[in-house]
Amino acid sequence: MPADAPSSDALLRLLEVMAALRGEAGCPWDRQQTHRTLTPYLIEEAYELIEAIEEGADGALREELGDVLLQVVFHARIAEERGAFSFQDVAAGIAEKMVTRHPHVFGGDPLDTPEQVREQWHEHKMKERSSALQGVPAAQPALHWARQISIRAAQTGFDWEHVGEILDKSEEELREIREVLANGGAQRESLEVELGDLLLALVNLARQLKIDPDSALRRATRKFIARFQRMEKALHANGARAGDQQPEQWRRLWEAAKEAGNSETP
Repeated sequence: MPADAPSSDALLRLLEVMAALRGEAGCPWDRQQTHRTLTPYLIEEAYELIEAIEEGADGALREELGDVLLQVVFHARIAEERGAFSFQDVAAGIAEKMVTRHPHVFGGDPLDTPEQVREQWHEHKMKERSSALQGVPAAQPALHWARQISIRAAQTGFDWEHVGEILDKSEEELREIREVLANGGAQRESLEVELGDLLLALVNLARQLKIDPDSALRRATRKFIARFQRMEKALHANGARAGDQQPEQWRRLWEAAKEAGNSETP
């Protein structure tokens, strides 16, 4: 076995630890958990993993991958206790799925490009669905859900012909929001509908531009945090309080923070 080949010892150890935690002499908290009570932790660990990936810190990445793996083992153990399936069933199932979905690697005709792989994957998945939009979990964050739905629809050929059409649609939706506001803006439901249409158009714009809207929004949010904290730092340096600032003062602080940030960009 090569020196860098994976060993089953560590995984078996993890399974043994989980069995002990869930055993009669185990941890009261771990013994109390169910699939449903663990759901928030799975979501939290997934987001922490994403943060570690974005930060590019290998130590944090290793730790967060372990936390996500623990959630998989935890759920599999609970399922095994009620006679549904085991971790081995989970691992065997996903391994077989990967073999089936990658015939170009496991005995089939080779594929040369990622685009060919995606097309073959899509064709295989469509054989399993009654609708192109089937199987996209609505419980995921709305931005990601909208992106996945728009990708599925586009794969059928239902798509904008060019970016300009989406820009026009975005401007149309923005005008409709202005019209609702001009009429008093009291129609909250109308505002929500029009804002949703605008956001969906922007998600499609991001897809056409091959930009992940979630990553773009995260980047913009991080930039906003950095600028806001520069404003706070400036206020503290002058002995001022954020709550005492007027709109014009905030605008000056924002422009100064923005300029400082631009000067720090390589």
